[in-house]
This record gives sequence, structure tokens and C-alpha cells, in this order.
Amino acid sequence: MLCIPEHIALQLGLETESEREVTLADGRNLKVPYVGPVRVTFDGRICFVGALVLGDEVLLGAVPMEDMDLVIAPGRRAVTVNPESPNIPHARVK
Repeated sequence: MLCIPEHIALQLGLETESEREVTLADGRNLKVPYVGPVRVTFDGRICFVGALVLGDEVLLGAVPMEDMDLVIAPGRRAVTVNPESPNIPHARVK
């Protein structure tokens, strides 16, 4: 999931659509605002997703990364477009 801090949600003028229950890494459960849609762009690719409002930094998450067909390049410590589909995002639909 995309996670954004509260100050960014306020700056973007995003209204709370609902609440979601999340489990944090330490095992605590919280109810947090769910806002959107948020337009996310990366290296010429685009997606629209909802966002959980929590934390103090933006976390891109697997949902928008998959939607834009991005991959992690651990050797370079970077996120890049999928080299198997460099020109346009590819999606597996079954």
C-alpha cells in the first residue's frame, strides 16, 4: 500500500474516504485514514491508488510498484522500470 504522512495528505487536499485497520511491524493494530485517489508517477509511468495516512515518510508499497511495473535493483539500491518491459508497463491479468 502507498503510505503518506498526514501533512502531505493535507497539502494535497485529500479527503478521508474511509478508515482501514493496519498491523504495524511491532504487532500493534491501528485504524488509519484511507484517502485518494493519489496520482503517482515514476520515470514516465503513472498509476492512481488510495493511500493510508500514517508515519512520517512516504512508503511507495507493492501495489503502486506493481501497477507501474517497477522492480527493485538491489545491487544499485534503486527502483527501476522493469527491464523486460522498458517502454510501457506490463500487467499479468488472469
